[in-house]
Parts: sequence; structure tokens; C-alpha cells
Amino acid sequence: MIEELRIRDLGVINDAVLAPHPGLTCVTGETGAGKTMIVTGVGLLLGDRAEARSVRSGTERAVVEGRLTVPAGPQTEHLAARVRDAGGDLDDDELVVARHITAAGRSRAFLGGAQVPVSVCAEVTTELVAIHGQSEQVRLSGAGRQRELLDAYAGPALAAELEAYRQRWSEHRAARAELEALVAASAERAREVELLRFGLEQIEQVAPQAGEDVALAAESTRLQHADDLRLSVGGALAGLSGDPDDPAGGGGAMASLADARRSLDHASADPVLEALAVRVAEASYLVADVASDLARYVDDLVADPRRLEWVSERRAQLSGLTRSYGPTVDDALAWSAGAVVRLTELEGGDERIGELTTAVADQEQDLHARAARLTALRSGAAEGFAAAVAAELTALAMPHARLTFALTPTGLGPYGADAVDLLFAANPGTEPRSLGKVASGGELSRVRLALEVVLAADRPGGTLVFDEVDAGVGGRVAVEIGRRLAELARHSQVVVVTHLAQVAAFADRHYVVVKADDGQVTTSGVVLLREEQRTEELARMMAGLDTTDSALAHAGELVELAASARSGGR
Repeated sequence: MIEELRIRDLGVINDAVLAPHPGLTCVTGETGAGKTMIVTGVGLLLGDRAEARSVRSGTERAVVEGRLTVPAGPQTEHLAARVRDAGGDLDDDELVVARHITAAGRSRAFLGGAQVPVSVCAEVTTELVAIHGQSEQVRLSGAGRQRELLDAYAGPALAAELEAYRQRWSEHRAARAELEALVAASAERAREVELLRFGLEQIEQVAPQAGEDVALAAESTRLQHADDLRLSVGGALAGLSGDPDDPAGGGGAMASLADARRSLDHASADPVLEALAVRVAEASYLVADVASDLARYVDDLVADPRRLEWVSERRAQLSGLTRSYGPTVDDALAWSAGAVVRLTELEGGDERIGELTTAVADQEQDLHARAARLTALRSGAAEGFAAAVAAELTALAMPHARLTFALTPTGLGPYGADAVDLLFAANPGTEPRSLGKVASGGELSRVRLALEVVLAADRPGGTLVFDEVDAGVGGRVAVEIGRRLAELARHSQVVVVTHLAQVAAFADRHYVVVKADDGQVTTSGVVLLREEQRTEELARMMAGLDTTDSALAHAGELVELAASARSGGR
């Protein structure tokens, strides 16, 4: 329930505060005064799209704030948990929501004191408040909306069955989509399998080893330049260990270092020199190790033409793999490992197709059974719902109206296997036809209101906002609409924007939107009427700008009639 609604700088409204009655609240005003901005403000709290042009000219931002009371019961804890998950909080059973819109078009939403995405705010507020505007009247002509209304009347039993059906339907759609994708890709999958098998066979035939291409490249270089390498190593050995052809066997770095070590054998007298002697010894050992390694290198260095030929052939084989599967042998081996995994997946595709075919068939059988239960529940609710709405239409000056919910079997869909069509006939002797094709605007307004009155009796609480529910009607019918809105307000909070005095007369609380014009800017505010002011406003609505004695008298009669209806008289 809306405890308070504050609107600032939205459209022509400068600053307005409404505290709707728990029963029926009516909002009236001259054409163009800004009555619709009240509904627009509530819509923004419910997640409607924000537009920069809705910000009042000359201001930086529009602000809509609402204090909502959450009804006691399981819903309170449920909504409180959702608000806490979003970072906000309830103040006892009260929830504060807000929407800010800048002149640049940016929008922010606040829920329980925390800034949240607009969609998160809407998920909570739409459980507490519902708007029924002209768009709802258009939606009422659609089969989807008519099915929603019938399902709502059918109650918790159908809601539980429908939720289970929709879960199963989602699983079925996912399985069917996967199956269709696998079947459609079967030819491409077969081609990919052949390519993978061919590549794996090539790699298996060559049987490369990790890093083999790098090692063979180095070996090929040594074999091709063996003589040059031997000469280079010989010169290095001579420099390190002396010329082997020298009969004296002297010379070389090793001999020089040995002499240096002997010269420093008695260096212990000076710690500094002793440390240097250790370093000379280390250099001697290092040179000896290098000379030994060079000698072994020369021993292993063999100019082998047959080995060189084999290395060249092997490198050519590896090159064939690296051209197709990666720049190096390691890349080709990595491709091979991935190909094995992918081949396993692809070869399991046919098995998966079989599994999915069976699963889809089982799911369809189960869905048909569940859809049949939905059809039975809808059929059971349709007659009672139509009869209840017809009774309401009788009270709305349509005593001969007939409604029927026609259920036509269809293929399985997300909501079962029924096409729901609300058939309507306003006059006797007329064959009922689809509501949207035969009902006038005024008839649609009354049917919409009758539906809401019947549904509200089964789900009390919450707030219903009606925008121009009396469009296209007048006179006695308007009085009956006022009666039914008052009846609806026995179960739910009702806020109505109306231009008819016959409807406004039934209000428990009456606001009027007042327009002011300073010659440059037009602004509007909202004023709560005292009981004695209501008669003048109702008279103005009936007679125009100038209220007459007869209009005042008629307005007084309307107020008395409405008071009698609210107290239980008819």
C-alpha cells in the first residue's frame, strides 16, 4: 500500500505530495493540469523508462519518492530479504523507494535507502503496486493477457502446476536445441573427424619427440661444419694447454696459471694476498675444466656424411608436420593432444544424439500430461470466472453481457497447450466473439474493471492504480463504475485518475491537480480537498468552469449517493 507519494519537477508538477487513502483515492483536475503525471510518477517507481523530457523545464532533475507499506505475512519476509540482498532495508513494515531523473536523461533508483538497478527496484515494487492504464485496455484484447487473467483466477493450484510445467518446458527447449544443433552439424562433424584422424595418423607415423627439431638443427650445424669446428677448438686448446706439437710441452694459459700459483704459495703472510692466491687457484681449476670439455668435444666431433643425410631426412619429415600443425614440433604435439580430446567429443556425438532423442521424447510425453492438467484447471476456472465477471458487468449497466473463455487446443508452448480467447457479447441475440474485435472503448473499460473486481476478491491487499478507467463512458454507467471501484477498494487500495464527477464522488480521499501560470511557465500542484470543497469540485467537473446552483445540487446528490454506497447501501 502507498502511504505517501512525493513528486518534484516531473512534467508540469512543481512539488506535490499525496497520501492515498487505504480505500479509494481519486485524483481530478482540468485537462492539461498534469493528472497523468501522478500515474507517470508511480510508473517510474515500478521501473518504467525514464525520459529526459519528463523533467520540468528549467530544472536539473525530477524526483519521485514513495513510502510503501508491506502487508504482514510471508510476503513481508520475502520482500525484506530481496531488499536486503539489494543492499537496502525495511523500516519495520515500511519501504522507501525513489527514482531520480536528470535533465541529461540519466536515471537512478533507490530501494530501502540503497542505490540499485532500476530492474531490481521494479522486481520489488511491482509486487506491491499495479498500474492499469490505457495500455492495459489494449493488452486486454490479447490472448496472452486473457490467459494470465484466467490463470490468476484459477489460483495457487494452477500457479504451482504452471511453474512445474515451465521448468520442464525450459529443460525440453534446451535439450531440443542441443539435439537440433547436433543433427544439423552432423555432416560438418564427420568432415572434422576425418581431418582430425588424418592429422593424428601423420603425427603418429613420424612419431616426433619433444624438442627434437631444435636438437636436430643444432646437430646438423655441427655435422656440416665439423672441420671448421675442429680447427677452432684446436686453437682454443693450444691457447689453454699449450701447443701439443711443441717438444718442450710448455706454454698455454694452464702453464702460466701454474707458475702464478707457485709464485703465491707463500702468500699466507698477508691476508689480502692470500685471498688473491685463492682466486688464481680457482682460475686454474676453471681453465683446466674448460680445456677438458674442449678435448671431449673434439673427440666426439665426427664428420659423418651418412649421419648428416639421416638428420636432413628427419628434419624434412618434422618440417612437414610443423607446416601443418604449428611452427615447432612442440606445437604439433600440443595440437595432437587437443585433437585426441576433440575427436573423443565428436565421436561421442552420435551417442549423444541417441540420448537426446530419447530424452526429448520422454520430456514431450511428460509435458503433454502436464499440459492436460493445466487445461483441466483452466476449464474448471473458466466458467466460474466468466459468471463472476458477468455479474459485475450487470452492476455496471450491462445486464445482457455474456462472457466465455474459449480454450482451443494448440501445440505445446511455454504456458501449456491452450489458446485462451475471451469471447464477449454485449447484447442478447448476438453471438459472442473475441473481446478485442467487438467491444467498444467504454465496454472494454467496464470489462477491465469487472475483471479486476473479481480478481481482487481472491487476492486482497496491494495497490491498484487506474488511469482513465472511465474512458468512453458517462451518466449512469459512470456512477456504476464509481460503485465498483468503491467495492474494489474494500479489498485493495485503489487510486483512480478520473475526469468524471460520478466516479470521483465515491472517493474516500479526493485530490485535485491545480495548474498555475505566471505567463512564462505553467506549473501544477496537488491539493487535498476538504469534505466541503468536494461538492464544488464535483460541480465544476459536471458544469465546466462555472459552477451553477443545479450543478452544486447534483454534486450534493452524488456525494450522498456515494456515502450511502460506501456504508453498505445500494
